[in-house]
Amino acid sequence: MSYPNYEKSGVMASNNSAIVKVYKDLCEGYNKMFRKKAYVHWYTGEGMDEMEFVEAESNMNDLCSEYDWNNGGCSLCGEEED
Repeated sequence: MSYPNYEKSGVMASNNSAIVKVYKDLCEGYNKMFRKKAYVHWYTGEGMDEMEFVEAESNMNDLCSEYDWNNGGCSLCGEEED
């Protein structure tokens, strides 16, 4: 089917483990900022609890380990499986 008024465009969606590098950088940045409590006061002032940040960190570590399960652990977030 041809659409004369539109230019061609395309989208590709894929699932591959290359996203692990992005998750690693995100995980490291989050950990650095949370250790320094950077911006935490803005969120706690709006009603968030600090435990929500700890839970978010745990969720991110779980995500890392799911993507990196072939390497025997989450090399991104510093966790090793026994």
